[in-house]
Amino acid sequence: MKLVRNILLVLLIILVIAVVGGVIVFNRWTRGPLPQQDGQIVIKSQNTTVGAQAVSISGLTDKVEIIRDNWGIPQIYASNTHDLIFAQGYTQAQDRWWQMEFSRHIGSGSIQELTGKNKDVMGQDVFIRTAGWRRAAEKDLAASDEDSKAVLQAFADGVNAYILNRPAAQLAFEYNLLGLTGVNITIQPWTPVDSLVWAKVMAWDLSGNRSAELLRSELYKKLGQQMTDEFLPPYPYDNPDKPTILQAEDLPISDTTLKTQNIDTAGIVGAGTQLAGNIGINSPLFHEEPSIGSNNWVISGKLTKSGKPLLANDPHLSIQMPSIWYEIGLHCQPVGDACPFEVTGFALPATPGVVIGHNARIAWGVTNVGPDTQDLYMLKINPDNPLQYQWNGAWRDMTTHDEIIHYGDSNETTTITVRETHLGPIINDNQLDDNGKPKGFNNDNPMAFHWTATAEPGTILKAVILLNKASNWTDFRNAASFWDVPAQNIIYADVDGNIGYQTPGRIPIRAEGHTGLLPVDGTTDKYEWKGYIPFDDLPRIYNPPRGYIVTANQAVVPLEYYDQLKAKLGSQFGENSNYQISQEWAYGYRAQRINELIKTTGPHTADTIKAIQGDDKDIGAEEIAPFLKPLTFADANYKDARDWMLNWDYQLKMDSQQAGLYAYFWYRLGEDIFRDQTGDLVGPDEGDQGMWSVYLLLQKPDDAWWDDVTTTDKKETRDDILVRAFQEAYDQITKDRGADRTNWAWGKFHTATFVSNPLGQSGIDIIESLVNRGPVETSGGPDIVNATGWDYGDNGFKVVALPSMRMIVDLNDLSQSQSMHTTGESGHPFSPHYDDMIESWRNILYHPQLWTRDQVDKAKVNDLILIPG
Repeated sequence: MKLVRNILLVLLIILVIAVVGGVIVFNRWTRGPLPQQDGQIVIKSQNTTVGAQAVSISGLTDKVEIIRDNWGIPQIYASNTHDLIFAQGYTQAQDRWWQMEFSRHIGSGSIQELTGKNKDVMGQDVFIRTAGWRRAAEKDLAASDEDSKAVLQAFADGVNAYILNRPAAQLAFEYNLLGLTGVNITIQPWTPVDSLVWAKVMAWDLSGNRSAELLRSELYKKLGQQMTDEFLPPYPYDNPDKPTILQAEDLPISDTTLKTQNIDTAGIVGAGTQLAGNIGINSPLFHEEPSIGSNNWVISGKLTKSGKPLLANDPHLSIQMPSIWYEIGLHCQPVGDACPFEVTGFALPATPGVVIGHNARIAWGVTNVGPDTQDLYMLKINPDNPLQYQWNGAWRDMTTHDEIIHYGDSNETTTITVRETHLGPIINDNQLDDNGKPKGFNNDNPMAFHWTATAEPGTILKAVILLNKASNWTDFRNAASFWDVPAQNIIYADVDGNIGYQTPGRIPIRAEGHTGLLPVDGTTDKYEWKGYIPFDDLPRIYNPPRGYIVTANQAVVPLEYYDQLKAKLGSQFGENSNYQISQEWAYGYRAQRINELIKTTGPHTADTIKAIQGDDKDIGAEEIAPFLKPLTFADANYKDARDWMLNWDYQLKMDSQQAGLYAYFWYRLGEDIFRDQTGDLVGPDEGDQGMWSVYLLLQKPDDAWWDDVTTTDKKETRDDILVRAFQEAYDQITKDRGADRTNWAWGKFHTATFVSNPLGQSGIDIIESLVNRGPVETSGGPDIVNATGWDYGDNGFKVVALPSMRMIVDLNDLSQSQSMHTTGESGHPFSPHYDDMIESWRNILYHPQLWTRDQVDKAKVNDLILIPG
């Protein structure tokens, strides 16, 4: 017995040691990456090597102070530009290094360098390398001016001063977890190209109509033009409730008479749907998320209580963890020619400068223009030489790029060869076989992908830096002239009381007959771009008499603008060329509601702006639901539920039970109208395209779309499908949520889960619980002002896109400005600032956007001094 007791004692001691050791290890893993935020750190210039790569890091020339508030938001104070931007890189690496690391691997098509060989991401890596995002970023850097290069290098030096002096385990918790899978990552130096490649990722998310071209091509083949154009209807220019950003009276040139939009059918039908890496038109990588967009507006002092402008912005982007934004203030002490920055707002973690915000003189905000900057060209390959393509009756040489894919720290590699034409890379080469290996060249239906972001070097970083320093409308427009891709609706306000708007961007002028809606023949110059709309001819407005400007991804200009543009530019680019910025827009629901609220709820203050940003009115529901009212239901339960639902204010509040039932009905209605004829090619759109398409079809009760082609014994009409969809919705919500209508409240199944990449999608519950946050209930819905777009599935109507931050700038007193983004400042899962903004974000609450030094000092929680060594 004594021996047994001794053995048990030893086992107990071993168990205690194991538990204690595990706690120590876990604590080191989770707390080790948390950065120092108080005291002093000496920063030395250094020369080091990483592998075989020599790295030189400049140091600081003077002291830098980094003050953080109770949200962890840093305000950086420096005496010169180099040190200020260096400290920005250092600070963003402290808080968001893993996000920065992952972002550069996304943009470079090298995710498998982090994950090891992984068939689930092989296609993405192959596609991105084929599209050439990093190659384009390298060209951007080579063509950058010296000031831009200096800013990029100072930022990179600051990042490297942080990351290259610490082991991976002290940089991010994620490295430790990936190490358990056998992947050991060597931290590579940050480079200016790494910052620029993230700009390409953002441009990809916000540019073009790549999947829409292929979708329209396949739908024309499957359904014909009429039904396709009903499914993808043109913008309602003639609807006065849905105003364009600029209106006819805002146009600077004399009126003309064109009132119809030119939607030509020129193009290739049935072009194919599978691209490099087997990426398809419905792939998350290739498909444009319909809920990605944004709201912004600016109101002049004539409509505000203070007599000075108010500017608001809330960009709608994909949900993620941590937030895509990093809030920061950059302050020169003193401000002067040698150090001109005094700016606060929102940065992208991988890039220098402030993308959205204000300085001491002006404020600006952005939404996506959504111009058509991408085209697909069908090629013909020389049967005797796969590196030549037909062009104007002759064979033209391609260039090639060998892209080597690495897998973690393995010696195994895969090389793909990318063929590139003057129209862009062949985007459907390198499809994958059943084993996930690239198959090489596709000479059967080769397709070139032409995109403004890769066609020639970009200058967007220069635009951001110039915006940060701008002091008036002229400076602002000069900065905007360099904002090329992605083109954004940039609103403006200044402390003198002026407001304005500018469309910037590199927007193609297409050849006659080339609408950009379909792939076209790429064997001749017939459909080659003619050039770009000159910056001075792009839409702008300054101090409009109505006193406000609203942009919400709706059409920028009325159709008269294009006639005016033709009249002015026709001799240079062709009388019959296509000058349209785009033919695919958000259909104006958010713009309609924001315009309405600005007109009816003034005089405006920060509180009225908050109410607008948090508005949950579903105009689509208000237009569509009343068509249920006259219908007859055989079962009294359906009639009672219909009558109850229609007694609703059409607000998608998280506690609204009627909103929950309507969401089920809206989903079923789209499925019942469209799915029988579109099949797996495309599902119904839950947002504005679907709203407008269905609303138009409701005016045509016998349209072919209403017939369910799977039923051979009858031809359904509008009312048949409306009744069916509502009954299905009632049955489904009762099955899912029970008969107690308190469980139908919208927020109970319209939830936001913030997912970290890549571990948040590992499928391992314990790991996902460490890095993900949520689900949390939310209000809102697709294409309403509080735009929380959803995707229907087993977990309900989960949020896939959302207002990624909200900002209100008060030009009467900049210190009264307010903001909030989605998750928190930190990217470290065990930091208190990893998720401390989620509750405020979902409840439309804000924090003060600190501005004056006195404000910053009073709010100080942490104070870190960087000292030159």
